[in-house]
Amino acid sequence: MGAQVKPQVDFGDFRRTILAGMKKEREDPWEVEGRQALFVVNLAPRTMAGLVSEGMLFDIGHEDGITPVLAVPEKPVPNGARAG
Repeated sequence: MGAQVKPQVDFGDFRRTILAGMKKEREDPWEVEGRQALFVVNLAPRTMAGLVSEGMLFDIGHEDGITPVLAVPEKPVPNGARAG
């Protein structure tokens, strides 16, 4: 699977596989398991390294060359709650 992790993400009414290239950025990419984060899900599915991703994890810092952090809600919200 290369540098991808393949989490199943619970969006309340549905689940999706979201590939995220976190293995290069985190010693343990599964440390985010069970945490809420911001995802983009209105994208067409995309095949990467032979696997299909049905959305994108939104993180902060990657484009600036720093170790990315998750964009997370300040308090728990229902799974699938929309930003905006």
